[in-house]
Amino acid sequence: MNTITVKDGTQIYYKDWGTGQPIVFHHGWPLSGDDWDAQMMFFLKQGYRVIAHDRRGHGRSGQSSEGNNMDTYAADVAALTEALDLKDAIHVGHSTGGGEVIRYAAKYGKGRVAKAIIISAVTPVMIQKESNPEGVPLSVFDEIRQGTAANRAQYFYDFPIPFYGWNREGQTVQEGIKHNWWRQGMMGSILAHYDGIKAFSESDFTEDLQSLDIPVLVLHGEDDQIVPFGQAPRAAALLKNGKLIAYPGFPHGMPTTEAETINKDILEFIKA
Repeated sequence: MNTITVKDGTQIYYKDWGTGQPIVFHHGWPLSGDDWDAQMMFFLKQGYRVIAHDRRGHGRSGQSSEGNNMDTYAADVAALTEALDLKDAIHVGHSTGGGEVIRYAAKYGKGRVAKAIIISAVTPVMIQKESNPEGVPLSVFDEIRQGTAANRAQYFYDFPIPFYGWNREGQTVQEGIKHNWWRQGMMGSILAHYDGIKAFSESDFTEDLQSLDIPVLVLHGEDDQIVPFGQAPRAAALLKNGKLIAYPGFPHGMPTTEAETINKDILEFIKA
């Protein structure tokens, strides 16, 4: 397996295919680099070098007891991009991975990141508080914590239903996708998944977004039941060079269920 060892001894697993301009994919909670199958195959065939890592505590990466927070996630990506000597790279993040992309690009990306794409992202900040009255109440994240800690296997088996919008009228559960989501989730560490809820819900990316000069594409489904659509225009408004595309009816997991549309829009942005 391809791995690097970061400074605290944790091994980070990654896939690295092809040649050409690199595209680095950052997955969402609680999944792995495998969640990017539809994008890895598409962009590889378009002539790009495609890279996807498993975040610490997720998938095939090491299950460290510490460092399950956004700053360490970004530092791990910095170690990976340095080890692979990636320059002029495109970084694509989904959900938690969107936050990871923005934090990495702001702290470590100068001279290495050409463009960024964030999809269904947790930016600028998820949790409801005095400075973010439109955010999601703490009770929602406490429910996710409870489900993860008390009965992760069943909770993760049920979670794909709203994730992919299969609870909407006329939608049918795609059993293979559901089982693959569960497989990816159960590969990871329950501790990393539990700690990761705080990381994706409470991290504030406002200053990171404001600091970026690179072009950033913000993609979000208007029927996202996991990260409310309102996050997207707020994130885009903070960017110096941001572009927002909204998709009526698309769910949180749209990179999988709506891959043809998402891939086309990413490719057009990269080539622009």
